[in-house]
Amino acid sequence: MVVEDEPDIYEVLLAMFEMWGIEGVAFVDGEEAIAWIDDVDSGRFQGELPELALLDIRLPGSVDGLQVGERLRRSRVLGQMAIVLTTAFKLTPEEQQQAMMKAGADKWLPKPLPRFNELQGILEKVIADRRVLASRNNRRE
Repeated sequence: MVVEDEPDIYEVLLAMFEMWGIEGVAFVDGEEAIAWIDDVDSGRFQGELPELALLDIRLPGSVDGLQVGERLRRSRVLGQMAIVLTTAFKLTPEEQQQAMMKAGADKWLPKPLPRFNELQGILEKVIADRRVLASRNNRRE
């Protein structure tokens, strides 16, 4: 899942995912992404669900990437997916940490994003780490 308002970036990311054998879904603003999450939670979306959300923290409209992350964490269906935050804006370490906590994010990736192979390795590790965490959480329940 990609939430990114720059068409050049989300098109490249979706093409990369396709090369990895993954079908991606992209949203250009937070409102669209949250509407889709609501559809998933209510059972109106039928299809394969993503294991990772790559969220730009600055989006047009009234819903930013951090709010999308918060909504994902509250989702009964998507709540355990890996969340990676990204932005081209320079944040202080404190601002970055606050953003990570607010969105429930697993990883911070500043733009420009790493090259293809490095990005693939980073995202695969985030997904693997999140799977381990989710399985631990499921055992506790």
